[in-house]
Amino acid sequence: MAETWQDAETIEQLRRESVKLKKINAALMSRVERSMDQQLNAFSLFETAIALDHQIRDRTHQLRDALRSVERANEGLYRAKQQAEAASSLKSSVLISVTHDLLQPLNAARLTLSALTEMMESQEAGLLIDQVDRSLVTLEDLLRSLLEIAKLDAGALRPDVRPTALGPLLDQLRDEFEPIAWRQGLSLRVRTSPLAVLSDPMMLRRILQNLLANAIRYTRSGGVIMGCRRRGDRIAIQISDTGPGIAQAQQEAIFREFQRGDASATDQAGFGLGLSIVRRFATALGHEVRLSSHLGRGSTFVLDLEQADRADVSDDLQEMKPADLHYGALGGAKILLIENDASGAEALAALLEGWGCDVATTRSAADAAQRLSELGGTPDAIIADLHLDHGESGLSAVEGIRRQLNSDVPAMIITADYSEKAAAEASRYGLEVLKKPIRPAEMRALLSFLLS
Repeated sequence: MAETWQDAETIEQLRRESVKLKKINAALMSRVERSMDQQLNAFSLFETAIALDHQIRDRTHQLRDALRSVERANEGLYRAKQQAEAASSLKSSVLISVTHDLLQPLNAARLTLSALTEMMESQEAGLLIDQVDRSLVTLEDLLRSLLEIAKLDAGALRPDVRPTALGPLLDQLRDEFEPIAWRQGLSLRVRTSPLAVLSDPMMLRRILQNLLANAIRYTRSGGVIMGCRRRGDRIAIQISDTGPGIAQAQQEAIFREFQRGDASATDQAGFGLGLSIVRRFATALGHEVRLSSHLGRGSTFVLDLEQADRADVSDDLQEMKPADLHYGALGGAKILLIENDASGAEALAALLEGWGCDVATTRSAADAAQRLSELGGTPDAIIADLHLDHGESGLSAVEGIRRQLNSDVPAMIITADYSEKAAAEASRYGLEVLKKPIRPAEMRALLSFLLS
């Protein structure tokens, strides 16, 4: 019995040790499994990291190749942009230079024609001269328009926006266009206004000139009316005509260069630049141009501007009406002419001599100083071109001669330079400026005024 009990106790002890060993074994197996899992995860992460590193390198190489391609494309675009800008600048510079040079012989032609007019007596010759003069006026208008477009494209014409009185400007436009409308059998009504707007006076005048000229050119009967309306803090300048009207499909196209319609029987069609300049100037000034037209009933152009306080218009900026200059007796007047363009000098001298003036023609200030004796004394007036040879200025030439003579001799400047800088320089010297091509009547009136 004792052996049986001992065997049972031994068996129980062995069972307990077996259970304990199983637990230890299970714990060891669990620990081993966890260790193996961790090693496998680390290895997996290591493999993933290597794969990602390869991908990153591949993407980096691709990105670098793409960036190099973009850089090469940008360099090509930059060079193309530079070439385009250089070509545009060259085009504008050449156009400005050529237009300026073309105005010189045009000026000579018109002056010669004016001198010829005074020599001719037959009516037939007068009609031919008038026809040539109209052709020259048309050519002059084309050159001026091309010059304005070139200056805008070259960035040489920048708006000088300031409070501008409308009354004096509208009065000037009425005086300028009434004779033209009358010759075509049309009525022209310009309603003046005490209002002021924010604009560039020169560019605004050109816009309204072109709109009026366009309205008169294409109106065969009836008339044209221009006036202003206040709409809140805006001012609308309206030009209406009784012309043939413009089809809806053409109302945008007429603002492009060289788009023109059929002129009236008494006028010639323009070159299709007038409304293009209107759109360009208005865009540069921030003004809106609207068109309303009906076939057979006429057209209305509206220029929308910002209103300004009339009190802000400075006295020295108000455009005054031209003085009433009467033709005075020019016979015997001693004129010193400084002009480097030979044909222009010859034509102008012939015109002045036709008025009875005694003219000494020179090319520079030094030449003028040496030839003053030809006039037999101090000249009564000096006429000088603004741009002489070798960079010499007519302004300095006039000042030099005045100092030499110790006399404030009346003088005027003639020029084909339409820039504001040229006008400002002459203004600082207190000199009157006549733009080429010179209108003989305007020169005679101004010369009479200076001599008086």
